[in-house]
Amino acid sequence: MQITSDVSEAEAALAALGFTELEARTYCALLAEGPATGYRLAKRIGKAPPNIYQALATLTQKAAVLVDETEPRTFRAARPGELLAVLGGSFAARSDEAQRRLAELARPVADDRLYQITDPAQVLERARTMLAEAREIVLFDLFDTPLAVLRPDLEACAAREVTVAGLVYGAPEPLPGVTMRRATGAAEAQTRWPGLQLSLVVDAAEHLVALLAPGMKGVRRAIWSDSAYLSCLQHSGLSAEIRLTALTAADPLAGLSLLASAPRGLVALIGPEPMVVEGGEDVA
Repeated sequence: MQITSDVSEAEAALAALGFTELEARTYCALLAEGPATGYRLAKRIGKAPPNIYQALATLTQKAAVLVDETEPRTFRAARPGELLAVLGGSFAARSDEAQRRLAELARPVADDRLYQITDPAQVLERARTMLAEAREIVLFDLFDTPLAVLRPDLEACAAREVTVAGLVYGAPEPLPGVTMRRATGAAEAQTRWPGLQLSLVVDAAEHLVALLAPGMKGVRRAIWSDSAYLSCLQHSGLSAEIRLTALTAADPLAGLSLLASAPRGLVALIGPEPMVVEGGEDVA
């Protein structure tokens, strides 16, 4: 029973890599039971010989099987590591070609809309793309986990002489050329904020605001826009928040910050009970 389960899971893994059901079954049969002729494989698998020979021809093109041309021809499964290395190289080459072709086709146009993003990997890739295209000023508000992921991208921005500044919530290692200030109420934010915050404004031309689930395993809310008007407002607000951290508690306007003033909108968002965010699941 365990062997059958393992074979089924192996076939499913190959299917996820683009193999047809018969190709996956044929390769796994060769891998598990050793070299065989096409006729013998057809009997093992219970499929018509012409279908098996067609699958073997495709597997040969994919470097998944080796062929002994001595009659009757015998087929042997390539080692899994070899197969995956070939597939990886082929995928990388196709990806590079697709990226080049798609880049030639793309005609980016600002459309002033708000777009929802529901996948955490896409949120991070959008952030990386924004940082890679930044030319003047990058402002950010990042909890520890997304900050750790985006550190190389922020550093690369600063290396291009882009102004980079933002709010952080832990005590991260300094980044060359990047101004990081601990957010007002950072400790409370890390325990009560209902997710991992990722806010990014680039050149006051586009912005990304995301609330990620613990461990960045999901997206609770994420919005991206290249609206110049809204991005300018985001830039203005975030730059003010960054500069506010330099004010002392004695300043009469310091209490206007969100966590310090705790208006009813914030209470509605975070609720009356604290919750653990960084490094764990929510706790009521």
